Amino acid sequence: MSTRQIRPKGTAGRLRIKQADSKTNEAWTPASTNMDRKLGKTSSQRKALLRNQVTNLLYHGKIVTTEARAKEVKKIAEGLIAMAVKEKDNFETVKVTAKVARKDKDGKRVKEVVDGKKVTVYDEVEKEIKKDKPSRLHARRQMLKVLYDVTEVPAAKAGRKKNTKEVDMPAKLFDEIAPKYVNRNGGYTRIVKIGQRKGDGALEVLLELV
Repeated sequence: MSTRQIRPKGTAGRLRIKQADSKTNEAWTPASTNMDRKLGKTSSQRKALLRNQVTNLLYHGKIVTTEARAKEVKKIAEGLIAMAVKEKDNFETVKVTAKVARKDKDGKRVKEVVDGKKVTVYDEVEKEIKKDKPSRLHARRQMLKVLYDVTEVPAAKAGRKKNTKEVDMPAKLFDEIAPKYVNRNGGYTRIVKIGQRKGDGALEVLLELV
């Protein structure tokens, strides 16, 4: 026995035929698979949602979300961590000379008068920086395609503007997260079921780094 589903008038697309299984009496749809969850969002909304949740997971170490979303976030996050583990030591240390603004005891830039104009005084300082090798540089670019920029803002009002800083998420992956999983082949995250959410009854889970 077969049933036919017809799309509402005015919508494009073919008719979808559902064939009933003779043993279980349950409808089977060829197009219904779990390989590509849409999460009730359009393509751009889904991409933004997943990028946001992956960034929060790697920054905070855990997030609370629905089970369907957690499974998608888990796949992306574990791919990024595996990439970081592989490339974490693939760099060389280089000495460079940089110009740094001289500051007084109050943290303000020191200025001097040159040709009747106030000019900031700079000092030359030697620094050691990490220079990515080609494969690590490629991995960094792949991470930046997924991760959002993160800004740390202090809770205290005093000195908030001065102490606000940008977080380099690829560097956090390479230097902080990847060393924890050097001897681990996959399974960098785990899903813990919490229960049904009030309102829509969706299953909530805790997704965290192991």
